[in-house]
Amino acid sequence: MNGNARALEIEGVSKRYGDLAALESLTFDVRAGELFGFVGRNGAGKTTTMRIVLGVLSPDAGEVRWDGVPLDFAARRRIGYMPEERGLYPKMRLGEQLVYLGELHGMTGADARRAGIAWLERFGLADRRDDELQALSHGNQQRMQLAAALVSAPEILVLDEPFSGLDPVALDVMTGVLRERADAGVAVVFSSHELDLVERICDRVGIVDHGHLVACGTVEDLRREGPRRLWVDAPSAPADWLDGLAGVGVVRVDGGRTLLELADGADDQAILRAALETGPVQEFRRAEASLVEVFRDVVGESQPPEVSSHA
Repeated sequence: MNGNARALEIEGVSKRYGDLAALESLTFDVRAGELFGFVGRNGAGKTTTMRIVLGVLSPDAGEVRWDGVPLDFAARRRIGYMPEERGLYPKMRLGEQLVYLGELHGMTGADARRAGIAWLERFGLADRRDDELQALSHGNQQRMQLAAALVSAPEILVLDEPFSGLDPVALDVMTGVLRERADAGVAVVFSSHELDLVERICDRVGIVDHGHLVACGTVEDLRREGPRRLWVDAPSAPADWLDGLAGVGVVRVDGGRTLLELADGADDQAILRAALETGPVQEFRRAEASLVEVFRDVVGESQPPEVSSHA
């Protein structure tokens, strides 16, 4: 990390619930100006981490800092939060709700009103500002929830499953806003079980499992750290053409193509020579892992992470 860059730092954070260790010496940072995807399977510790950042829970050990200073009540007013369990008032009017939340974060009523109107306009809800929240569709309630997190112009955004159940249009709007906020210097961290989306929009990704950070970096970094795999399409190759090649395993066969996994030290050129000896080779290339595949390799999970409101 650039020593001059501001960052939200989670340093050695641990949390236990009786005999259950929810977090164990968890350490990572979210830099100002980046989108950080925080992913893990059900019960991995994501929501517990976010609640500690917000001060809702106290860690048993470790510290959370912003710009090198431990977070206190005043600093946490600079955080915009979107919980998975949507936390707005269903019978309160949209405009009034945003003013109220802005004032809770220290804004004047006039500033909160201006900011609220601006975000309602941005999310296409300006004509609904006198409506109660419960009158909105699910997607519009999600937009309103993000407007509530943004109204106070936070320096840090902490979002728990912000994209759950969104239609494609709402998804594009929300991801576009988060990218803009990051480009404006906001540190944005969000959890999501939608790994294809995380892969597409995040600058870095942290994978947590059983309360430990097991991988962290750009998607490209994580791919490089994963297993070496090759796609080979040798249509004339017999079933035993790989016999005798050390450190080569078959992951799957897709029609005439074979996905191979190479152990450390395995010679990809020996594989190519063996394939060519069987006849023409129509494809020979490194397989670029998706984030879903990286996740499975790191966590050993047969399925991508599931949505959870408990960790």
